[in-house]
Amino acid sequence: MTLEFILWGVAILVGLVVFLIVAKFFNLWLRARISNAPVSIVNLMAMYLRGVPNAMIVDARITAVKAGIQLATDELEAHYLAGGQVQHVVLSLVAADKAGIPLTFDRACAIDLACKGTAKTVLDAVRTSINPKVIDCPHPDMGRGGKIDAVAKDGISLRVRARVTVRTNLDRFVGGATEETVIARVGEGIVSSIGSSDSYKNVMENPDNISKLVLHKGVDAGTAFEILSIDIADIDVGENVGAKLQAEQAETDKKIAQAMAEVRRAAAVALEQEMAARTQEMRSRVVEAEAQVPLAMAEAFRSGNLGVMDFARYKNVVADTEMRSKIAGHGNGQQG
Repeated sequence: MTLEFILWGVAILVGLVVFLIVAKFFNLWLRARISNAPVSIVNLMAMYLRGVPNAMIVDARITAVKAGIQLATDELEAHYLAGGQVQHVVLSLVAADKAGIPLTFDRACAIDLACKGTAKTVLDAVRTSINPKVIDCPHPDMGRGGKIDAVAKDGISLRVRARVTVRTNLDRFVGGATEETVIARVGEGIVSSIGSSDSYKNVMENPDNISKLVLHKGVDAGTAFEILSIDIADIDVGENVGAKLQAEQAETDKKIAQAMAEVRRAAAVALEQEMAARTQEMRSRVVEAEAQVPLAMAEAFRSGNLGVMDFARYKNVVADTEMRSKIAGHGNGQQG
């Protein structure tokens, strides 16, 4: 009797556990069953043990099945465990299917994981692929007055703002360049197009030439987007950069010429001072030579080369010369 009671107790306990399990997952099982997206109670219990929110997986599978997309719970679980957003993936598959855009589950999962850590989701990517969006070039957050500055060949600057219509290229989304790259390339193309124009008037007359040139370059290559159109939203005439540069160059040349003239003036002053010094040096040599005359005469007396009569004649000649000089100077004074 004791063994029989024990067996009955175990059976009742097992039955109670089974009842509690069935009661816990019965609502999800029934909801999936009547939605033609059946999930066994065993799978529901396995999800619970693996820490996967089974209600979310069931709802996502029901949504996919109702849209005509067959997805297994294992695929949804794997993507959740990889850190993906299961709801976004399923909704993006539904949106792409309704829009006739080919998108596989694996591709959607890859895009979703690529968007992890950013403000964008795979659903946003698919929506942008269906409904193209418009981005400003340059981006308002980049400053510079919200316009791109470029200079034509005649030196006149133009300030341009463009609007770029893009849609997501789902095949290149994973590993493709971002929106910032598209804006940078379009800006580079605008600057190049204006810079190759002979006159700013040509740009003002035909601004669509900028769009054609930029689109012809294929600036969306290697990016996650496909450019549909580039429209010049606003264009203004700026300052005459060429004239400003010429004026600055002329001012620079003027300063260089002034500096060179100052160098030449300083060299002339230095040369003048050098010549004055040499003149003083020559005068000192003359004075030195004149001082040697009496010494030479004394030596001539001692050596007998000069006599008394010779010295007397020398003095007479000197006195006569001085007298004539004074007379000549006096006569000049009277004439004056």
